[in-house]
Amino acid sequence: MDIASKPVPKGWSRISSSVTYEHAGPAIDWLCRVFGFELQLKVDGEGGTVVHSELTLGGGLIMVGDNVGKDRPWQKSPQQLGGGCTQALCIYIDDVEAHCEHARAAGATIAMEPKTSDYGDDYWVDRSYEVIDLEGHHWWFMQRLRDKTS
Repeated sequence: MDIASKPVPKGWSRISSSVTYEHAGPAIDWLCRVFGFELQLKVDGEGGTVVHSELTLGGGLIMVGDNVGKDRPWQKSPQQLGGGCTQALCIYIDDVEAHCEHARAAGATIAMEPKTSDYGDDYWVDRSYEVIDLEGHHWWFMQRLRDKTS
């Protein structure tokens, strides 16, 4: 069964993640400034909340919004869970070192310094680092150094 053969809607990637924040407005600004996302759409709600937003980076898309607690009480920021995290977001970029240094200079918490992982000739080699955003979401930025050789 081929369930993913038609073109995706304009401005969307094949798969997206929704990331919840207790304070989405400042988080959106932070994600754009620190990680390089671009704001594609922002729907403001009552009291300065963000009902929905779309941020893009290199063809990928994430949705960011506030946890307003009424219609989706199960969506929470790691900050609201005492640091618990239900997903880690992974993004391939062109230059891990430059991205990490930019994030560090902007005040991001680097949880793991850039490191190279060689999975052997049957797999690939990546260089990646882990960073924690202002509400506790974990992000992995990766650079492919070598594809599988076989």
